Amino acid sequence: MSNSANAIPIRGAQRRPDWLKGWLRGETWLAWLFILPSLIGFITFIGVPAVRGLFISFTNWDLLSAPKVVGLANYQKLLNDPQFWNALRVTLYYVLLNIPLQTVLAVGLAVLMDRLTQSIFVRGVLVLPWLIPNVVVALLWLWMLDPQLGVVNQLLGVFGIGRQPFLGSVGGAMPSVAWINIWRHAGYTALLIFAGLQTIPKDVYEAAAIDGATERRMFWAITVPLLRPVLVFVLVTTVIGSFQIFDTIAITTKGGPVNATRVIFWYIYEYAFNRFQMGYAMSAAVVLFLILITITIIQMRYLRSDESDLA
Repeated sequence: MSNSANAIPIRGAQRRPDWLKGWLRGETWLAWLFILPSLIGFITFIGVPAVRGLFISFTNWDLLSAPKVVGLANYQKLLNDPQFWNALRVTLYYVLLNIPLQTVLAVGLAVLMDRLTQSIFVRGVLVLPWLIPNVVVALLWLWMLDPQLGVVNQLLGVFGIGRQPFLGSVGGAMPSVAWINIWRHAGYTALLIFAGLQTIPKDVYEAAAIDGATERRMFWAITVPLLRPVLVFVLVTTVIGSFQIFDTIAITTKGGPVNATRVIFWYIYEYAFNRFQMGYAMSAAVVLFLILITITIIQMRYLRSDESDLA
């Protein structure tokens, strides 16, 4: 027999799988070392509270006594509660007011910056409202929209327009809240879109101009398709943020007038910290989480977030 036939396999000499080799490389351990602080923070402050919140949603807990497991009773009560569906409808109304106008305004500002000026000063002015804490912004607009002393009504009076209740009317409260948040976030969203515009090759526009394409044609045929990855990111994050509106409502309207601005987050807050029904409030939070997950998946699949026309 040949020597190769009589060779005895040595333990540990077998070829390791490729995935195991990747885990054993020094670069992988170094990467995990850098990720570890954020991972610990995520597990401690997000992962563990989320799991505990899911457990609480199946209990009856008033924050003072021990939780009592009630199974799906909270979810059954939630689905049969007309106030919950009204809060969800009011939240959806706010999202439909906020997202389209904010996105269109942000795209317009980004295109203007890209075509007319790329001044750092202009970009700083646009992002300034976003840097102001949302509570301060809400207080500022609460004073400005005051029916008696607000500067907005003073300006309307100059043009002969009567005083408007804005935040005090059923029909005007939610549009006013939407405008406050559009004013705060449109500049920041415009900067994100502006960054996406910088990645589009300029020779694509030059070739289209040589072929006789108009500005409008280039915008819809070149700019919008090539901006799709950025627009997906903007739409997903702004929709999630809009469903979670709370601080502006808490400062300006407190859910009124007549539940006109009683959004889902205010509904959860009331049950958790005013009525001390923490289990019921957590069930509403879990349902909201499932709604946001569903909307996000639909957005990412419909808008083809994993594809890029620049490739």
